[in-house]
Formats: sequence, structure tokens, C-alpha cells
Amino acid sequence: MNSPSASNVVVTLRTGRERAIPIQPGFTLMELIRDAGIDELIALCGGCLSCATCHVYVDQAAEGLFPAISEDERDLLDSSDQRRPESRLSCQLKLGAEHGDLRVAIAPED
Repeated sequence: MNSPSASNVVVTLRTGRERAIPIQPGFTLMELIRDAGIDELIALCGGCLSCATCHVYVDQAAEGLFPAISEDERDLLDSSDQRRPESRLSCQLKLGAEHGDLRVAIAPED
């Protein structure tokens, strides 16, 4: 397992295990998690904002680091029984250097 640092996103898996993944600026969080081989994040639509299978919980410490949730994203998340205030679709979260201490958890499957 990689050790967390300022250049990683720490992803908590459904098992509770954490994985530190190096940031790749310009990629979405969904792409980063998928390319790291984490198969808990299904991302059926490939990032087209037409499903909610890349649902994650973003640590509240990251509040304000991403653009506000769009109406389309909100509508998709509203269909999830696992929705929480910190819910986001990882395909809508573009990463940059400022996200280096980001912590997220993969939401339970609906």
C-alpha cells in the first residue's frame, strides 16, 4: 500500500481498507480510482453523467475545493438510497494539485 502524502488521494474501500493513489492533475477522481484497479467503483457510463455508479463520499475537509454540485448530478444522487450530504459523483470531480490531501470513501452499492 502506498503511504499517504500531499500528492495522493486516500480512498477508503467498502472493506474499510485505505489506498493512497498518486494524483494525476486533469483526471477525474473516477478515472483515478478506476485506473488504480479499484473495481468497487463500477462507473458504468464512463463519466458521462448518466448513472450513479461512481458515487463517493468526499471528506468534509475538502469542502469548497470542487465546484458546487450540478442539478444533473444532484438528480442522479437523489436516486441512491446511500445518499449523504457529502455524496458526489466521482466522474464530476476534476483533480488538480490542490486536491493532494483529499480523502474519499466509496459509497455502498445500491
